[in-house]
Amino acid sequence: MKYSKLIFTALSIASLSIISCTNDDSPTGEETPNYSVPATYTFERNSTTTVDFSGQSSRLLMLEEMGNIIKTAASNGTVADQSVLTNMYSNTNSPFSSAVLNTSGKQLKDKTAASKDYFELYLGGGTTTEKLSVQAFFETQLTLAQEASLGTNAAAGVAGAYLDGTSKRLFAANGLEPQQVLLKGMMGACFMDQIVNNYLSKNKLDGGSNKINNTNKVVEGSKTYTTMEHTWDEAYGYIYGADGTKFWSSYMSQVNADADFNTLKADIDLAFRKGRAAIVANDYATRDAQIDIIKAKLAMVPAVRAVFYLQEGKGKLVTDNGAKGFHALSEAYGFIISLRYTNNPATNSPYFSKSEVDAMLANMVSGTNGLWDIDTLGAKLDAISAQISAKFGFTIAQAATVN
Repeated sequence: MKYSKLIFTALSIASLSIISCTNDDSPTGEETPNYSVPATYTFERNSTTTVDFSGQSSRLLMLEEMGNIIKTAASNGTVADQSVLTNMYSNTNSPFSSAVLNTSGKQLKDKTAASKDYFELYLGGGTTTEKLSVQAFFETQLTLAQEASLGTNAAAGVAGAYLDGTSKRLFAANGLEPQQVLLKGMMGACFMDQIVNNYLSKNKLDGGSNKINNTNKVVEGSKTYTTMEHTWDEAYGYIYGADGTKFWSSYMSQVNADADFNTLKADIDLAFRKGRAAIVANDYATRDAQIDIIKAKLAMVPAVRAVFYLQEGKGKLVTDNGAKGFHALSEAYGFIISLRYTNNPATNSPYFSKSEVDAMLANMVSGTNGLWDIDTLGAKLDAISAQISAKFGFTIAQAATVN
């Protein structure tokens, strides 16, 4: 079964040109002007671009550099300095190789577990405690990376380095790779959360006087964009904001390469362009329809990749006695973390709750030595794969064939 038939049978994508759309959500209820959706994410006012997602680009590059610091330490046999990594997380003490990042005024930490719909509204009064808990979890990965880089060989119950082909990787005592848990987990707790639970939140987009200002095209101070336009662009930036980084845009392409999911990338891209064009045209009903499409289809990416890596890791447990498969399983672990930060547009809540995600993660590393207990690991991986695939309506076999 094709992916396009799996999830969005109830959501159709309108034609690229939208003509005389009745806008019941506009302040006047009048018909909007004719407008077209551009072929690329290009929007201008008075011949000047109105698109700006520089803050999102900075954060993508920051996380990439953090991952590279750990990767380089593993390859060179040097220490992955936890203090440097912690400074990178909060962008203090000029830790980055780029002066632009150091002086950007942006950081990853304050955007981790910080969304409006999920951490302010859905979790209610517990937002501060939970936010600090999530941030502390990622800071722990930085400590674990340093511990694994101190010259010990990885073994059951022992943090250290392991030779994966021609390169070394760093593993915690339970067999998880801190670098991958950091990268994939932050893709969820920061990037995914900000996209679907913050910037694409109607509470955020329409907050205060945003809707009336957008309708009247009142721009932000000396900027070229309205607040609503900029908010939408910030969601877009967390996916497309830094070419060459291996985050959501890259993994969307990987999922899209499989015949079962080969409309996903185009559908998300079109929804972003159409929603932005609708904002310019004050067509808020069409904007909201695109939000639902993006939320549902973007959630498929961590779901499919989690199952893929669970199955890839399971296969490698047999071929090399476990350790080499731990890299794939660590990627799966991080993508499972990301599932908590998805948003089901039908409920405005995650597809998997925190307790469900925590249970899957605990199951993966249960036992005396976590992933090193490979004799009992395969059945656990299959059970988690079945749980995820059933929720999203694809089969384990479909996800396992994605390259």
